[in-house]
Amino acid sequence: MEIKQITLAALCVFSASSYAEDVPITGTVQSRCIINTEVAGIYGNPNAYTLTTTPADGGVLPVVRYDVSLADAYTAKITYPTSFSSSPSLNDTVAWDGSVNVQEVSDVAMADYDTDAITYDQTKEYDLTATGSTWFKIASSATNGGNRAFPSGTYRAVVQAECIAK
Repeated sequence: MEIKQITLAALCVFSASSYAEDVPITGTVQSRCIINTEVAGIYGNPNAYTLTTTPADGGVLPVVRYDVSLADAYTAKITYPTSFSSSPSLNDTVAWDGSVNVQEVSDVAMADYDTDAITYDQTKEYDLTATGSTWFKIASSATNGGNRAFPSGTYRAVVQAECIAK
């Protein structure tokens, strides 16, 4: 009789306990905002101490295109360079300047992007309120301190272009 009671008690304990399983759920989100480099920038060298993307000075303005397929879901954040990503060794401080502006839009609903943009430091933010494509041109210039000549070599700088989900 005791064995039956022990067996019955063990069955009650095991049947009262529960077993849980974590079941994973996975999903992939594809961005509906794509950034493309349309034109790579080139620095012109109009004098010994200046590098600039201004076409009149031999430079080429970089252009990025934002393609948006979901309206009012993203913010474009574009920052012009404030340092070289690579360059010859420099003995002086470089002064940086630049700008970001809308060059072209695919939809008239984007006409106010430049007017409505928020500018701070070297960054400009655009509320991408319409679907379609927007081309942004970025100007960049670097002046070597004391109007001293830049050493010969290759200079590279990077425009930071981001698409941030709201």
